[in-house]
Amino acid sequence: MPEISLFFGIRITIYYNDYNPPHIHAEYAGQKALIDIQNASVLKGFLPGRQLKIVLAWCVLYQDELMQNWELVKEGKEPNPVPPMRKE
Repeated sequence: MPEISLFFGIRITIYYNDYNPPHIHAEYAGQKALIDIQNASVLKGFLPGRQLKIVLAWCVLYQDELMQNWELVKEGKEPNPVPPMRKE
């Protein structure tokens, strides 16, 4: 499960040979959620409200890169790092 990004204490990973729909795994303070890449929505699990909003916004910003990574891991290749969310 390669880590593709880390920001504000939120760890984002993507798994090889994972199932559809395309999704990422987000973890914060022991809480975990599966996030649908295409819909920027929670498939399963829980993150605190503020962290969930950050992850969903990040997912929308980097949807193309996340989908490219999904295709890479489906082919057994290493995913690319995705830039972290930054404070503005």
